[in-house]
Amino acid sequence: MTTLHSAVRRRRAVAAAGAVSAGLLVLSACEKPTPMATLTVGDSSVTSEATCYNDGQAIKATDLLKCLKSDKTIKVDPDETVRFGVDPEIADKGWTILMNGQPLTDSSTKTYRTIPGSVFFNAQYGASGNSTWVSVKQGDKSTLGVWSFKLQKNS
Repeated sequence: MTTLHSAVRRRRAVAAAGAVSAGLLVLSACEKPTPMATLTVGDSSVTSEATCYNDGQAIKATDLLKCLKSDKTIKVDPDETVRFGVDPEIADKGWTILMNGQPLTDSSTKTYRTIPGSVFFNAQYGASGNSTWVSVKQGDKSTLGVWSFKLQKNS
């Protein structure tokens, strides 16, 4: 009986070692997650990893247009405040809020900013219709990352 138990234990140990090895192999194939940006309106929030990110390296200007759109959507009442929050890793390199691809704010190294919701649907700022694309652009001189969101008017 002891040899049968020893053989079972050995097989279990080999199986466990194989499972651990396979798990490490799968983990090593995963990409490192990008820093996160979050938009909050009232009690609703939407968080996103970057739509474009090159691990701290500049993104080519020719690639930027495709970075400005995302499937991350949040409804915004124009009377509410839109709160932008970014991971410190984004803030440390400076970040700007873009609206439809154009700078809406100056660069900041803070992790949190607020903008009145009405701005995002005001023609004076380039808005048209009931939705607008908003992006967080990391980097002062060159673009290091872009996080994009669609704001849907909720009045």
